[in-house]
Amino acid sequence: MTTASDIWTIASAADAARARARLACLAAGSAAGAVERARFLTEVGARLREGVERGGADLAVSTGAQEELRVTVRQPGRPGAWERTLPGPAPAAAPDGGGGREGGEDGEDGEGAAAELAEALLCADEDTAAVLATLAEREELVRFHREELHQTNQGVLALHAELEAAALAQRELLEAERAARAEAENARRLLTFLTDASATLNASLDHEDILRRLPGLLVPEYAHHVDVWLADDDRTPPGDRAAATVTAVRTGRPQHAAAHPAGLPGVDDLPASALSPDRPLLCVPLGARTVQGVLTLTAPGDRFDPDTAVMLLELARRAGIALDNARQYERHRDVAEALQRAQLTDLPVIPELALAARYLPATHGLNIGGDWYDAFPQPDGSVLTVIGDVTGHGLRAAVIMGQLRTALRAYAVEGNGPAGILTLLHRMLRHQQPELYATCAIARFTPGDPTVVWAAAGHPPALTRGPGGEVRVLDAKPGIMLGVPVPFEYEEHTVRLPAGSTLALYTDGLVERRAAGIDTGIARLAQALAALSAADMEDLDAAAESLLKPMLHDSEHDDDVCLLLCRTAPEGA
Repeated sequence: MTTASDIWTIASAADAARARARLACLAAGSAAGAVERARFLTEVGARLREGVERGGADLAVSTGAQEELRVTVRQPGRPGAWERTLPGPAPAAAPDGGGGREGGEDGEDGEGAAAELAEALLCADEDTAAVLATLAEREELVRFHREELHQTNQGVLALHAELEAAALAQRELLEAERAARAEAENARRLLTFLTDASATLNASLDHEDILRRLPGLLVPEYAHHVDVWLADDDRTPPGDRAAATVTAVRTGRPQHAAAHPAGLPGVDDLPASALSPDRPLLCVPLGARTVQGVLTLTAPGDRFDPDTAVMLLELARRAGIALDNARQYERHRDVAEALQRAQLTDLPVIPELALAARYLPATHGLNIGGDWYDAFPQPDGSVLTVIGDVTGHGLRAAVIMGQLRTALRAYAVEGNGPAGILTLLHRMLRHQQPELYATCAIARFTPGDPTVVWAAAGHPPALTRGPGGEVRVLDAKPGIMLGVPVPFEYEEHTVRLPAGSTLALYTDGLVERRAAGIDTGIARLAQALAALSAADMEDLDAAAESLLKPMLHDSEHDDDVCLLLCRTAPEGA
Protein backbone atom coordinates (compact mmCIF):
# COMPACT_ATOMS: atom_id res chain seq x y z
CA MET A 1 0.00 0.00 0.00
CA THR A 2 1.33 3.39 -0.91
CA THR A 3 0.70 6.57 0.82
CA ALA A 4 -1.82 7.36 -1.89
CA SER A 5 -5.40 6.55 -1.12
CA ASP A 6 -7.32 3.60 -2.58
CA ILE A 7 -10.86 4.68 -3.27
CA TRP A 8 -13.63 2.14 -3.27
CA THR A 9 -17.10 2.90 -4.42
CA ILE A 10 -19.75 1.33 -2.20
CA ALA A 11 -23.06 1.01 -3.96
CA SER A 12 -24.58 -2.10 -2.46
CA ALA A 13 -24.51 -4.29 0.59
CA ALA A 14 -22.25 -6.71 -1.25
CA ASP A 15 -19.78 -3.90 -1.93
CA ALA A 16 -19.93 -2.93 1.74
CA ALA A 17 -19.33 -6.53 2.81
CA ARG A 18 -16.36 -6.98 0.45
CA ALA A 19 -14.88 -3.65 1.57
CA ARG A 20 -15.22 -4.59 5.21
CA ALA A 21 -13.66 -7.99 4.51
CA ARG A 22 -10.73 -6.37 2.82
CA LEU A 23 -10.34 -3.87 5.65
CA ALA A 24 -10.41 -6.79 8.11
CA CYS A 25 -7.52 -8.40 6.20
CA LEU A 26 -5.63 -5.11 6.24
CA ALA A 27 -6.33 -4.56 9.93
CA ALA A 28 -5.22 -8.10 10.79
CA GLY A 29 -1.67 -7.13 10.13
CA SER A 30 -1.88 -3.96 12.19
CA ALA A 31 -0.17 -3.58 15.51
CA ALA A 32 -3.54 -2.70 17.10
CA GLY A 33 -5.14 -5.17 19.48
CA ALA A 34 -8.08 -7.39 18.62
CA VAL A 35 -10.56 -5.30 20.57
CA GLU A 36 -9.39 -2.10 18.98
CA ARG A 37 -9.51 -3.75 15.49
CA ALA A 38 -13.00 -5.04 16.21
CA ARG A 39 -14.16 -1.64 17.37
CA PHE A 40 -12.53 -0.06 14.25
CA LEU A 41 -14.18 -2.52 11.84
CA THR A 42 -17.54 -2.21 13.62
CA GLU A 43 -17.53 1.57 13.25
CA VAL A 44 -16.48 1.32 9.57
CA GLY A 45 -19.18 -1.28 8.89
CA ALA A 46 -21.81 0.96 10.51
CA ARG A 47 -20.77 3.89 8.29
CA LEU A 48 -20.81 1.69 5.18
CA ARG A 49 -24.35 0.40 5.98
CA GLU A 50 -25.47 3.96 6.54
CA GLY A 51 -23.92 4.96 3.14
CA VAL A 52 -25.69 2.07 1.36
CA GLU A 53 -28.99 3.08 2.92
CA ARG A 54 -28.47 6.66 1.76
CA GLY A 55 -27.59 5.73 -1.86
CA GLY A 56 -23.88 4.93 -1.78
CA ALA A 57 -20.57 6.12 -0.39
CA ASP A 58 -16.89 6.40 -1.28
CA LEU A 59 -14.37 4.60 0.90
CA ALA A 60 -10.78 5.85 0.87
CA VAL A 61 -8.06 3.73 2.48
CA SER A 62 -4.55 5.11 2.98
CA THR A 63 -1.56 4.97 5.29
CA GLY A 64 -0.31 7.93 7.27
CA ALA A 65 3.12 9.16 8.25
CA GLN A 66 3.21 6.74 11.21
CA GLU A 67 2.14 3.87 8.96
CA GLU A 68 -1.28 3.91 10.57
CA LEU A 69 -4.28 2.73 8.58
CA ARG A 70 -6.61 5.65 7.81
CA VAL A 71 -10.15 5.15 6.49
CA THR A 72 -12.34 7.96 5.17
CA VAL A 73 -16.00 7.61 4.23
CA ARG A 74 -17.73 10.25 2.14
CA GLN A 75 -21.37 10.26 1.23
CA PRO A 76 -22.46 12.11 -1.92
CA GLY A 77 -24.56 15.15 -1.20
CA ARG A 78 -23.38 15.42 2.44
CA PRO A 79 -20.70 17.85 3.48
CA GLY A 80 -17.68 16.62 5.38
CA ALA A 81 -16.34 13.09 5.75
CA TRP A 82 -16.13 10.47 8.47
CA GLU A 83 -12.60 9.39 9.26
CA ARG A 84 -11.04 6.81 11.56
CA THR A 85 -7.44 5.72 12.08
CA LEU A 86 -6.04 2.36 13.19
CA PRO A 87 -2.54 2.54 14.71
CA GLY A 88 0.25 1.11 12.50
CA PRO A 89 2.35 -0.29 11.20
CA ALA A 90 0.01 -1.05 8.36
CA PRO A 91 0.56 -4.05 6.00
CA ALA A 92 3.09 -3.61 3.23
CA ALA A 93 0.52 -4.00 0.41
CA ALA A 94 -3.13 -4.23 -0.02
CA PRO A 95 -4.60 -7.60 -0.90
CA ASP A 96 -4.66 -8.49 -4.49
CA GLY A 97 -7.73 -7.48 -6.35
CA GLY A 98 -8.51 -4.50 -4.13
CA GLY A 99 -11.13 -2.00 -5.16
CA GLY A 100 -10.48 1.19 -6.96
CA ARG A 101 -12.75 1.11 -9.92
CA GLU A 102 -15.96 2.93 -10.09
CA GLY A 103 -19.22 1.10 -10.29
CA GLY A 104 -18.11 -1.44 -7.62
CA GLU A 105 -16.62 -3.98 -10.18
CA ASP A 106 -13.41 -5.46 -8.85
CA GLY A 107 -12.39 -7.32 -12.14
CA GLU A 108 -11.62 -10.53 -10.18
CA ASP A 109 -13.03 -13.94 -10.90
CA GLY A 110 -15.36 -15.77 -8.59
CA GLU A 111 -12.69 -18.00 -7.07
CA GLY A 112 -10.51 -15.11 -6.11
CA ALA A 113 -13.46 -13.35 -4.48
CA ALA A 114 -14.40 -16.49 -2.62
CA ALA A 115 -10.83 -17.00 -1.39
CA GLU A 116 -10.66 -13.41 -0.32
CA LEU A 117 -13.94 -13.70 1.54
CA ALA A 118 -12.84 -16.92 3.23
CA GLU A 119 -9.61 -15.33 4.33
CA ALA A 120 -11.53 -12.31 5.64
CA LEU A 121 -13.86 -14.59 7.56
CA LEU A 122 -10.92 -16.46 9.09
CA CYS A 123 -9.35 -13.16 10.06
CA ALA A 124 -12.69 -12.07 11.48
CA ASP A 125 -12.91 -15.38 13.42
CA GLU A 126 -9.45 -14.81 14.80
CA ASP A 127 -10.41 -11.30 15.86
CA THR A 128 -13.66 -12.59 17.22
CA ALA A 129 -11.84 -15.29 19.18
CA ALA A 130 -9.41 -12.71 20.46
CA VAL A 131 -12.27 -10.42 21.39
CA LEU A 132 -14.10 -13.29 23.09
CA ALA A 133 -10.95 -14.22 24.96
CA THR A 134 -10.55 -10.62 26.02
CA LEU A 135 -14.22 -10.49 26.98
CA ALA A 136 -13.79 -13.72 28.95
CA GLU A 137 -10.84 -12.19 30.78
CA ARG A 138 -12.80 -9.03 31.35
CA GLU A 139 -15.81 -11.01 32.52
CA GLU A 140 -13.60 -13.00 34.88
CA LEU A 141 -12.08 -9.77 36.07
CA VAL A 142 -15.55 -8.24 36.40
CA ARG A 143 -16.75 -11.34 38.24
CA PHE A 144 -13.75 -11.14 40.54
CA HIS A 145 -14.33 -7.46 41.18
CA ARG A 146 -18.06 -8.10 41.54
CA GLU A 147 -17.27 -10.74 44.14
CA GLU A 148 -14.90 -8.38 45.86
CA LEU A 149 -17.54 -5.64 45.66
CA HIS A 150 -20.14 -8.05 47.05
CA GLN A 151 -17.85 -9.04 49.88
CA THR A 152 -17.02 -5.40 50.44
CA ASN A 153 -20.74 -4.56 50.43
CA GLN A 154 -21.39 -7.41 52.84
CA GLY A 155 -18.62 -6.12 55.06
CA VAL A 156 -20.00 -2.59 54.81
CA LEU A 157 -23.47 -3.86 55.61
CA ALA A 158 -22.14 -5.90 58.52
CA LEU A 159 -20.15 -2.91 59.72
CA HIS A 160 -23.21 -0.71 59.29
CA ALA A 161 -25.27 -3.22 61.27
CA GLU A 162 -22.61 -3.31 63.97
CA LEU A 163 -22.51 0.47 64.03
CA GLU A 164 -26.30 0.58 64.21
CA ALA A 165 -26.25 -1.98 67.02
CA ALA A 166 -23.49 -0.05 68.80
CA ALA A 167 -25.42 3.20 68.34
CA LEU A 168 -28.59 1.53 69.63
CA ALA A 169 -26.70 0.09 72.59
CA GLN A 170 -25.17 3.48 73.27
CA ARG A 171 -28.59 5.12 73.10
CA GLU A 172 -29.96 2.50 75.46
CA LEU A 173 -27.03 3.04 77.82
CA LEU A 174 -27.54 6.80 77.67
CA GLU A 175 -31.24 6.37 78.33
CA ALA A 176 -30.48 3.98 81.19
CA GLU A 177 -27.90 6.40 82.59
CA ARG A 178 -30.33 9.29 82.25
CA ALA A 179 -33.04 7.27 83.96
CA ALA A 180 -30.61 6.19 86.70
CA ARG A 181 -29.56 9.79 87.26
CA ALA A 182 -33.19 10.88 87.40
CA GLU A 183 -33.97 8.12 89.90
CA ALA A 184 -30.90 9.00 91.98
CA GLU A 185 -31.83 12.69 91.94
CA ASN A 186 -35.40 11.87 92.91
CA ALA A 187 -34.17 9.59 95.70
CA ARG A 188 -31.77 12.30 96.91
CA ARG A 189 -34.58 14.86 96.87
CA LEU A 190 -36.94 12.57 98.79
CA LEU A 191 -34.23 11.63 101.30
CA THR A 192 -33.31 15.28 101.86
CA PHE A 193 -36.96 16.17 102.39
CA LEU A 194 -37.39 13.24 104.78
CA THR A 195 -34.36 14.29 106.80
CA ASP A 196 -35.44 17.94 107.01
CA ALA A 197 -39.05 17.05 107.80
CA SER A 198 -37.97 14.61 110.53
CA ALA A 199 -35.79 17.29 112.11
CA THR A 200 -38.72 19.71 112.02
CA LEU A 201 -41.08 17.24 113.69
CA ASN A 202 -38.58 16.11 116.32
CA ALA A 203 -37.72 19.70 117.22
CA SER A 204 -41.03 20.00 119.09
CA LEU A 205 -42.23 18.17 122.20
CA ASP A 206 -45.77 19.50 121.83
CA HIS A 207 -47.96 16.95 120.05
CA GLU A 208 -50.39 19.65 118.89
CA ASP A 209 -47.51 21.62 117.39
CA ILE A 210 -46.34 18.48 115.57
CA LEU A 211 -49.81 18.00 114.12
CA ARG A 212 -49.87 21.62 112.98
CA ARG A 213 -46.52 21.25 111.21
CA LEU A 214 -47.43 18.18 109.12
CA PRO A 215 -49.69 19.93 106.54
CA GLY A 216 -47.16 22.69 106.01
CA LEU A 217 -44.49 20.10 105.21
CA LEU A 218 -46.55 18.00 102.77
CA VAL A 219 -48.92 20.42 100.99
CA PRO A 220 -48.89 21.00 98.03
CA GLU A 221 -45.91 19.07 96.68
CA TYR A 222 -46.63 15.66 98.20
CA ALA A 223 -50.32 15.94 99.05
CA HIS A 224 -53.32 17.99 98.02
CA HIS A 225 -54.79 17.80 101.51
CA VAL A 226 -53.58 16.42 104.87
CA ASP A 227 -55.80 15.33 107.76
CA VAL A 228 -54.81 13.70 111.05
CA TRP A 229 -57.29 11.74 113.08
CA LEU A 230 -56.27 10.69 116.62
CA ALA A 231 -57.74 7.79 118.52
CA ASP A 232 -58.68 10.08 121.44
CA ASP A 233 -60.15 12.66 119.08
CA ASP A 234 -63.87 13.33 119.58
CA ARG A 235 -64.44 14.21 115.94
CA THR A 236 -65.35 11.53 113.40
CA PRO A 237 -63.39 11.20 110.14
CA PRO A 238 -65.21 12.61 107.07
CA GLY A 239 -67.56 10.21 105.33
CA ASP A 240 -65.38 9.69 102.26
CA ARG A 241 -62.44 8.75 104.48
CA ALA A 242 -64.13 6.84 107.28
CA ALA A 243 -63.79 3.40 105.63
CA ALA A 244 -60.08 3.80 104.87
CA THR A 245 -59.35 5.28 108.31
CA VAL A 246 -61.17 2.53 110.19
CA THR A 247 -59.43 -0.14 108.10
CA ALA A 248 -56.01 1.43 108.80
CA VAL A 249 -56.74 1.51 112.56
CA ARG A 250 -58.08 -2.04 112.60
CA THR A 251 -55.28 -3.62 110.54
CA GLY A 252 -52.42 -1.34 111.52
CA ARG A 253 -51.38 -1.22 107.86
CA PRO A 254 -51.42 1.66 105.35
CA GLN A 255 -54.47 1.70 103.10
CA HIS A 256 -54.89 3.06 99.56
CA ALA A 257 -58.35 4.03 98.40
CA ALA A 258 -59.01 4.85 94.74
CA ALA A 259 -61.12 3.80 91.79
CA HIS A 260 -58.29 1.50 90.65
CA PRO A 261 -55.59 -0.38 92.64
CA ALA A 262 -52.18 1.30 92.69
CA GLY A 263 -49.95 -1.54 93.90
CA LEU A 264 -47.91 0.77 96.13
CA PRO A 265 -45.15 -0.99 98.10
CA GLY A 266 -46.19 -1.82 101.65
CA VAL A 267 -49.75 -0.51 101.12
CA ASP A 268 -53.03 -2.43 100.92
CA ASP A 269 -55.49 -1.50 98.18
CA LEU A 270 -59.10 -1.20 99.28
CA PRO A 271 -61.65 -2.68 96.84
CA ALA A 272 -62.91 -0.13 94.36
CA SER A 273 -66.47 -0.89 95.41
CA ALA A 274 -65.70 0.01 99.03
CA LEU A 275 -64.57 3.56 98.37
CA SER A 276 -64.15 5.62 95.21
CA PRO A 277 -63.12 9.16 96.19
CA ASP A 278 -62.48 11.94 93.70
CA ARG A 279 -58.75 11.73 94.41
CA PRO A 280 -56.74 8.72 95.63
CA LEU A 281 -56.35 8.56 99.43
CA LEU A 282 -53.43 7.18 101.43
CA CYS A 283 -54.26 6.41 105.07
CA VAL A 284 -51.21 5.65 107.22
CA PRO A 285 -51.41 4.57 110.89
CA LEU A 286 -49.52 6.73 113.40
CA GLY A 287 -47.79 5.42 116.50
CA ALA A 288 -44.55 3.65 117.30
CA ARG A 289 -45.99 0.99 119.62
CA THR A 290 -49.76 1.18 119.19
CA VAL A 291 -51.96 2.89 116.62
CA GLN A 292 -52.71 6.32 118.08
CA GLY A 293 -54.18 7.85 114.96
CA VAL A 294 -54.24 7.92 111.17
CA LEU A 295 -52.55 10.31 108.77
CA THR A 296 -54.75 10.72 105.67
CA LEU A 297 -53.19 12.15 102.52
CA THR A 298 -55.01 13.16 99.36
CA ALA A 299 -52.92 12.63 96.20
CA PRO A 300 -51.58 15.84 94.63
CA GLY A 301 -52.48 14.48 91.19
CA ASP A 302 -54.25 11.48 89.74
CA ARG A 303 -52.10 8.99 91.64
CA PHE A 304 -49.35 8.52 94.23
CA ASP A 305 -45.83 7.94 92.94
CA PRO A 306 -44.41 4.64 94.34
CA ASP A 307 -41.12 6.19 95.51
CA THR A 308 -42.98 9.12 97.07
CA ALA A 309 -45.34 6.68 98.79
CA VAL A 310 -42.40 4.88 100.40
CA MET A 311 -41.07 8.22 101.66
CA LEU A 312 -44.52 9.17 103.01
CA LEU A 313 -44.77 5.88 104.91
CA GLU A 314 -41.38 6.48 106.52
CA LEU A 315 -42.30 10.07 107.36
CA ALA A 316 -45.54 8.88 108.95
CA ARG A 317 -43.58 6.35 111.01
CA ARG A 318 -41.23 9.07 112.24
CA ALA A 319 -44.15 11.40 112.91
CA GLY A 320 -45.71 8.65 115.02
CA ILE A 321 -42.49 8.33 117.02
CA ALA A 322 -42.37 12.11 117.48
CA LEU A 323 -45.99 12.09 118.71
CA ASP A 324 -45.23 9.24 121.11
CA ASN A 325 -42.22 11.08 122.48
CA ALA A 326 -44.20 14.31 122.84
CA ARG A 327 -47.02 12.62 124.72
CA GLN A 328 -44.64 10.71 126.97
CA TYR A 329 -42.78 13.93 127.69
CA GLU A 330 -46.02 15.76 128.46
CA ARG A 331 -47.09 13.01 130.87
CA HIS A 332 -43.69 13.06 132.55
CA ARG A 333 -43.77 16.84 132.74
CA ASP A 334 -47.25 16.90 134.22
CA VAL A 335 -46.31 14.38 136.90
CA ALA A 336 -43.11 16.24 137.77
CA GLU A 337 -44.90 19.57 137.93
CA ALA A 338 -47.66 18.12 140.08
CA LEU A 339 -45.10 16.63 142.46
CA GLN A 340 -43.18 19.89 142.49
CA ARG A 341 -46.23 21.98 143.34
CA ALA A 342 -47.38 19.46 145.94
CA GLN A 343 -44.14 19.96 147.85
CA LEU A 344 -44.34 23.76 147.76
CA THR A 345 -46.22 24.38 151.01
CA ASP A 346 -48.34 27.40 151.79
CA LEU A 347 -46.45 30.26 153.39
CA PRO A 348 -47.10 30.87 157.08
CA VAL A 349 -48.85 34.02 158.30
CA ILE A 350 -46.50 35.96 160.55
CA PRO A 351 -47.49 39.42 161.86
CA GLU A 352 -43.97 40.85 161.90
CA LEU A 353 -42.99 39.47 158.46
CA ALA A 354 -44.96 39.60 155.23
CA LEU A 355 -44.19 36.79 152.72
CA ALA A 356 -45.00 36.32 149.02
CA ALA A 357 -43.76 33.61 146.67
CA ARG A 358 -44.08 32.64 143.05
CA TYR A 359 -43.16 29.42 141.24
CA LEU A 360 -43.22 29.12 137.41
CA PRO A 361 -42.19 25.94 135.56
CA ALA A 362 -40.05 26.18 132.42
CA THR A 363 -42.04 27.07 129.32
CA HIS A 364 -40.42 24.32 127.23
CA GLY A 365 -38.30 21.30 127.82
CA LEU A 366 -38.39 19.12 130.92
CA ASN A 367 -36.63 21.72 133.06
CA ILE A 368 -38.93 21.39 136.04
CA GLY A 369 -38.79 19.74 139.44
CA GLY A 370 -35.62 21.25 140.90
CA ASP A 371 -36.50 24.69 142.36
CA TRP A 372 -38.21 25.21 145.69
CA TYR A 373 -38.90 27.76 148.38
CA ASP A 374 -39.94 27.40 152.04
CA ALA A 375 -40.63 29.48 155.14
CA PHE A 376 -41.41 28.25 158.63
CA PRO A 377 -41.14 29.52 162.26
CA GLN A 378 -38.61 28.16 164.72
CA PRO A 379 -39.27 27.15 168.36
CA ASP A 380 -37.42 30.27 169.51
CA GLY A 381 -39.81 32.51 167.54
CA SER A 382 -37.48 33.25 164.63
CA VAL A 383 -38.51 32.59 161.04
CA LEU A 384 -36.40 30.77 158.46
CA THR A 385 -36.89 31.59 154.79
CA VAL A 386 -35.33 29.22 152.26
CA ILE A 387 -34.86 29.05 148.51
CA GLY A 388 -32.97 26.33 146.59
CA ASP A 389 -32.31 24.71 143.25
CA VAL A 390 -31.37 21.05 142.61
CA THR A 391 -29.29 20.32 139.53
CA GLY A 392 -31.04 18.14 137.00
CA HIS A 393 -34.69 18.12 136.10
CA GLY A 394 -37.69 15.88 136.06
CA LEU A 395 -39.07 13.48 138.62
CA ARG A 396 -35.76 12.62 140.21
CA ALA A 397 -34.88 16.26 140.80
CA ALA A 398 -38.32 16.79 142.37
CA VAL A 399 -37.80 13.82 144.68
CA ILE A 400 -34.34 15.02 145.77
CA MET A 401 -35.76 18.48 146.33
CA GLY A 402 -38.37 16.98 148.67
CA GLN A 403 -35.67 15.11 150.59
CA LEU A 404 -33.58 18.26 150.99
CA ARG A 405 -36.61 20.26 152.13
CA THR A 406 -37.51 17.65 154.74
CA ALA A 407 -33.93 17.32 155.99
CA LEU A 408 -33.56 21.10 156.16
CA ARG A 409 -36.60 21.42 158.41
CA ALA A 410 -35.33 18.60 160.62
CA TYR A 411 -31.91 20.23 161.00
CA ALA A 412 -33.57 23.58 161.73
CA VAL A 413 -35.72 22.12 164.54
CA GLU A 414 -32.52 20.94 166.24
CA GLY A 415 -31.53 24.59 166.67
CA ASN A 416 -28.96 24.88 163.87
CA GLY A 417 -28.42 28.27 162.27
CA PRO A 418 -28.34 28.92 158.48
CA ALA A 419 -24.65 27.99 158.10
CA GLY A 420 -24.98 24.86 160.25
CA ILE A 421 -28.02 23.69 158.30
CA LEU A 422 -26.17 24.11 154.98
CA THR A 423 -23.14 22.21 156.33
CA LEU A 424 -25.32 19.27 157.38
CA LEU A 425 -27.17 19.29 154.03
CA HIS A 426 -23.84 19.30 152.21
CA ARG A 427 -22.67 16.22 154.11
CA MET A 428 -25.94 14.37 153.51
CA LEU A 429 -26.03 15.08 149.78
CA ARG A 430 -22.34 14.32 149.34
CA HIS A 431 -22.73 10.85 150.84
CA GLN A 432 -26.22 9.85 149.72
CA GLN A 433 -26.45 11.47 146.28
CA PRO A 434 -22.86 12.03 145.12
CA GLU A 435 -23.87 12.65 141.50
CA LEU A 436 -26.33 15.46 142.34
CA TYR A 437 -25.66 19.02 143.49
CA ALA A 438 -27.83 21.84 144.75
CA THR A 439 -27.68 25.53 145.57
CA CYS A 440 -29.46 27.04 148.56
CA ALA A 441 -29.83 30.30 150.50
CA ILE A 442 -31.24 30.58 154.04
CA ALA A 443 -32.17 33.78 155.89
CA ARG A 444 -33.29 33.95 159.56
CA PHE A 445 -35.56 36.77 160.76
CA THR A 446 -35.85 37.40 164.51
CA PRO A 447 -38.82 39.47 165.74
CA GLY A 448 -37.71 42.80 167.18
CA ASP A 449 -34.20 42.45 165.73
CA PRO A 450 -33.44 44.33 162.47
CA THR A 451 -30.42 42.11 161.83
CA VAL A 452 -30.96 39.23 159.43
CA VAL A 453 -28.58 36.27 159.50
CA TRP A 454 -28.07 34.49 156.19
CA ALA A 455 -25.85 31.93 154.48
CA ALA A 456 -25.64 30.68 150.91
CA ALA A 457 -24.31 27.58 149.13
CA GLY A 458 -23.47 28.52 145.56
CA HIS A 459 -26.77 30.40 145.17
CA PRO A 460 -27.32 33.73 143.34
CA PRO A 461 -27.00 36.69 145.75
CA ALA A 462 -30.08 38.01 147.52
CA LEU A 463 -31.33 41.59 147.05
CA THR A 464 -32.51 44.03 149.74
CA ARG A 465 -34.72 47.07 149.31
CA GLY A 466 -34.76 49.72 152.04
CA PRO A 467 -37.84 51.67 153.12
CA GLY A 468 -36.80 54.50 150.81
CA GLY A 469 -36.47 52.25 147.73
CA GLU A 470 -32.67 51.86 147.71
CA VAL A 471 -31.59 48.39 146.46
CA ARG A 472 -28.51 46.48 147.54
CA VAL A 473 -26.99 43.22 146.33
CA LEU A 474 -25.73 40.92 149.12
CA ASP A 475 -22.58 40.00 147.24
CA ALA A 476 -20.66 38.32 150.04
CA LYS A 477 -18.79 35.33 148.64
CA PRO A 478 -21.10 32.30 148.85
CA GLY A 479 -19.91 28.84 149.75
CA ILE A 480 -19.61 25.94 147.33
CA MET A 481 -22.63 24.08 146.00
CA LEU A 482 -24.19 21.42 148.16
CA GLY A 483 -22.97 17.92 147.31
CA VAL A 484 -19.62 18.86 145.80
CA PRO A 485 -17.25 16.05 146.88
CA VAL A 486 -15.17 18.34 149.09
CA PRO A 487 -15.55 18.83 152.89
CA PHE A 488 -16.75 22.36 153.58
CA GLU A 489 -18.01 24.49 156.49
CA TYR A 490 -20.35 27.34 155.52
CA GLU A 491 -20.20 30.80 157.06
CA GLU A 492 -22.99 33.07 158.25
CA HIS A 493 -23.41 36.70 157.24
CA THR A 494 -25.56 39.46 158.67
CA VAL A 495 -27.38 42.38 157.12
CA ARG A 496 -29.35 45.12 158.84
CA LEU A 497 -32.88 45.52 157.52
CA PRO A 498 -34.72 48.58 158.90
CA ALA A 499 -38.46 48.32 159.40
CA GLY A 500 -40.32 48.23 156.07
CA SER A 501 -37.34 46.69 154.23
CA THR A 502 -37.68 43.81 151.75
CA LEU A 503 -35.40 40.81 151.13
CA ALA A 504 -35.71 39.16 147.70
CA LEU A 505 -34.61 35.53 147.28
CA TYR A 506 -34.76 33.91 143.81
CA THR A 507 -33.37 31.09 141.66
CA ASP A 508 -31.19 31.45 138.58
CA GLY A 509 -34.14 30.78 136.23
CA LEU A 510 -35.34 34.34 136.92
CA VAL A 511 -32.11 36.11 135.98
CA GLU A 512 -30.18 33.80 133.65
CA ARG A 513 -30.71 33.75 129.88
CA ARG A 514 -28.76 32.20 127.02
CA ALA A 515 -28.18 35.54 125.34
CA ALA A 516 -26.91 37.27 128.49
CA GLY A 517 -24.91 36.34 131.60
CA ILE A 518 -26.34 36.02 135.08
CA ASP A 519 -24.79 39.33 136.23
CA THR A 520 -26.83 41.17 133.61
CA GLY A 521 -29.97 39.46 134.86
CA ILE A 522 -29.21 40.38 138.51
CA ALA A 523 -28.74 44.00 137.49
CA ARG A 524 -32.11 43.95 135.67
CA LEU A 525 -33.80 42.48 138.74
CA ALA A 526 -32.27 45.16 140.95
CA GLN A 527 -33.57 47.86 138.60
CA ALA A 528 -37.04 46.32 138.57
CA LEU A 529 -37.08 46.13 142.38
CA ALA A 530 -35.96 49.75 142.70
CA ALA A 531 -38.61 50.85 140.22
CA LEU A 532 -41.45 49.68 142.45
CA SER A 533 -43.14 52.43 144.43
CA ALA A 534 -43.89 52.37 148.16
CA ALA A 535 -47.54 51.80 147.31
CA ASP A 536 -46.58 48.77 145.19
CA MET A 537 -44.72 47.31 148.14
CA GLU A 538 -47.79 47.51 150.38
CA ASP A 539 -49.25 44.48 148.56
CA LEU A 540 -46.37 42.01 148.43
CA ASP A 541 -48.19 39.58 146.12
CA ALA A 542 -48.77 42.37 143.60
CA ALA A 543 -45.12 43.40 143.98
CA ALA A 544 -44.05 39.83 143.12
CA GLU A 545 -46.15 39.92 139.97
CA SER A 546 -44.71 43.33 139.08
CA LEU A 547 -41.20 41.95 139.38
CA LEU A 548 -41.91 38.92 137.18
CA LYS A 549 -43.35 40.92 134.28
CA PRO A 550 -40.19 42.83 133.24
CA MET A 551 -37.99 39.82 133.96
CA LEU A 552 -40.09 37.37 131.91
CA HIS A 553 -41.51 39.74 129.31
CA ASP A 554 -40.71 37.30 126.49
CA SER A 555 -42.67 34.57 128.35
CA GLU A 556 -39.99 32.03 127.33
CA HIS A 557 -37.59 30.64 129.93
CA ASP A 558 -35.60 27.43 129.88
CA ASP A 559 -35.59 26.83 133.65
CA ASP A 560 -37.89 26.91 136.64
CA VAL A 561 -38.40 30.25 138.34
CA CYS A 562 -38.76 30.75 142.10
CA LEU A 563 -39.17 34.13 143.81
CA LEU A 564 -39.61 34.69 147.57
CA LEU A 565 -40.15 38.21 148.94
CA CYS A 566 -39.79 38.88 152.69
CA ARG A 567 -40.80 42.33 154.00
CA THR A 568 -40.40 43.40 157.61
CA ALA A 569 -43.24 45.31 159.22
CA PRO A 570 -43.03 49.11 158.83
CA GLU A 571 -42.54 51.43 161.81
CA GLY A 572 -45.69 51.72 163.89
CA ALA A 573 -47.43 48.87 162.19
